[in-house]
Amino acid sequence: MAEENQSSALHFLDYWRVIRDRKEVILAVALLTIVTGTAYTLMMPKKYTATTQLEVREDSLDVDPFYEQQSARMGYNPFFLMTQEKIMRSRPVLREVIHNLALQRAWGAELNEDKSPLPLDLAVQILSRSLRVEQDRDTTLTQIRVTTEDPKRSAEIANEVANVYRERRLKAKRREIQRAIDAMSNEVRKQQERVEEAEAELERIRQEQGISLIGRGPMSIRVETQRIQMLEAERSTARVEMLVRKTRLDQLEGLEGETLMDAAAYIVSDPTLLSIRQQLIDSHVGLQLILNNGVFGENHPDVLRLKGAVEELRRQLDSALDGLKAGLRADYEVARQKYEALDEELNAIKTAEIESEGTNYLPFNRAERNVSIQRDILTALRARITQTGIEVEVPRTSVDIVEEAEPPQRASSPLVVLNIFLSVVLGLMAGVGLAFFVEYLDVSIKTVDEVEKYLGLSVLAVIPQQSRPLTEAGQSSGQGEAYRGLRTSLALLAKEDKLNIFSIISGGVGEGKSTTLFNLAYVCAEQGSRVLVIDSDLRRPVQHKMVGLANKLGLVNVLTGEKQLSEVIQETGVPNLWMIPSGRLRRGSLGIMNGPRLRTILDELKPNYDYILMDSPPILGVTDAAIISGEVDGVLLVVQYRKYPKIISLRAKRMIENAGGRLMGAVLNNINIMRDDYYYYYHYTTKKYYGSTRHEKEDDESEA
Repeated sequence: MAEENQSSALHFLDYWRVIRDRKEVILAVALLTIVTGTAYTLMMPKKYTATTQLEVREDSLDVDPFYEQQSARMGYNPFFLMTQEKIMRSRPVLREVIHNLALQRAWGAELNEDKSPLPLDLAVQILSRSLRVEQDRDTTLTQIRVTTEDPKRSAEIANEVANVYRERRLKAKRREIQRAIDAMSNEVRKQQERVEEAEAELERIRQEQGISLIGRGPMSIRVETQRIQMLEAERSTARVEMLVRKTRLDQLEGLEGETLMDAAAYIVSDPTLLSIRQQLIDSHVGLQLILNNGVFGENHPDVLRLKGAVEELRRQLDSALDGLKAGLRADYEVARQKYEALDEELNAIKTAEIESEGTNYLPFNRAERNVSIQRDILTALRARITQTGIEVEVPRTSVDIVEEAEPPQRASSPLVVLNIFLSVVLGLMAGVGLAFFVEYLDVSIKTVDEVEKYLGLSVLAVIPQQSRPLTEAGQSSGQGEAYRGLRTSLALLAKEDKLNIFSIISGGVGEGKSTTLFNLAYVCAEQGSRVLVIDSDLRRPVQHKMVGLANKLGLVNVLTGEKQLSEVIQETGVPNLWMIPSGRLRRGSLGIMNGPRLRTILDELKPNYDYILMDSPPILGVTDAAIISGEVDGVLLVVQYRKYPKIISLRAKRMIENAGGRLMGAVLNNINIMRDDYYYYYHYTTKKYYGSTRHEKEDDESEA
């Protein structure tokens, strides 16, 4: 877990290093973007946005005269609203707005030098760019926003777009309904012809089949049907009468005596029977009264007369009841025969009707049903035309202007603060992106770890940027400590094998190998070692310049045999430091660097000095460096910080190894200590240490 945290921290520091190293690029790009964005913002003309708010609904009547449900049509439909947004931005709407507000002349006076009106297509493009239609989410409200440089014109255009759209919706719906009415009217005429044809066909079949009808038109009835219906009614009536008479007869048949007499009075309302019954009751009552008074005896004439009257009335009543039963039987028989006759006649007519139905009436019935269907269709079409005509006249509000646009008081653009803020953000992002892109393209060596991992060499020293010869910078500078560290590292490596002849080589030109060699020789001499510097860079010698020596005689003369070594070795003025300049290389002397001859020279010099340091040309492109690396005891490879691609240093290493040279390590040169934490702290510590020493020395001298 600790290793993962450390890896993450290092990864973050790598990003921070890139930003710090490329801060000039980041700041330059950011500053350029901020200045450009600010200037562009300030140069932009002020624009004003006016907004009209509409409520857009699907087509429906304000009052439905036919009581249809409108709630289903008034629901939220996002697809409908998106379609209406497209219509509001359509070219026909924009053209009508341009025409109504005379925008071609207005914009032409502003944009054209001759004040001529703009072409319609160009005006439509300008209006389309300035118009924005947006829907309020989950509502039927729509915002029409128009942005122009004139606040009053913005409001006028926004309101006019809303009005034009509303009027077009109304006109479109009316045209749609009118087209529907015209189409249905035409269909009514065709349907009327179909009805007339069906009626004519029905009449033809009726005449061919000899079918009689009662009445005309839809209410006509066939004679046979009417006759059957009448017979059905008569048969039902006869059956009821028969059942009534039978029930009355059955009730009287089972009664006798007084019971029959009492029932007959209520079942049959016969006046004669009722009169006889009443007389019998009166006579019987009178007889009982006389007998009960005891005035007259049983044989009294009045008593006998009353008894005779009662007997006669009883006989008459029995005779009347028998006659009543006989009459009821006869009446029932007549009713039964009538019912049977009607039933027989009805069955006969039905049988005949069924027999003729398939041959005579089937085509007629089909034709009659066709006439009925065609008439129903005609009636429905006429009703629909009437309903649609009423709907045309009923007001409808499918678009309602909720809030009209007013001239805005403040400009909607440019947003100066926001634009500047975005410029800062975008500038920093662009700068950081460019810095990382440049870093990605930069394949040079930038850290000690890269030298060790990529080249496989130990870094013996890290040399700060803008290093100068120590004869100019002074021994107590921070640079001197870096070279003293190099001397210490080199001495430790050379101690075991008693090596003292070294060459300092670089892969490319300008990597600081000559300055590194001289300062290394300087600090070695400073420590009391006898040091000889040989300038073997015959084409571009610089070592003699660092100590102010002449370059008339040198290594070239020894290699050509013109001079002896003792004749070209010069004192530098620095204690314990001697130098063999390169000498002047004549045109015919190219290729004089020779391995055996150089080995002889070095063997002769080796016992006389503690260190022999040879300056060499870059190994890539010059063969002298390969010869020198094969003859010296050890080679130091100088790699300049962020100068050449890594492959250059890797190629230099392989050439040294191929020439038989012994690589002691690498020197990372020209480090920008202000951009790298590791190198910065190293330099800061060294400077602090030497600064403190110097101050303490000055304090001691002042006290003395």
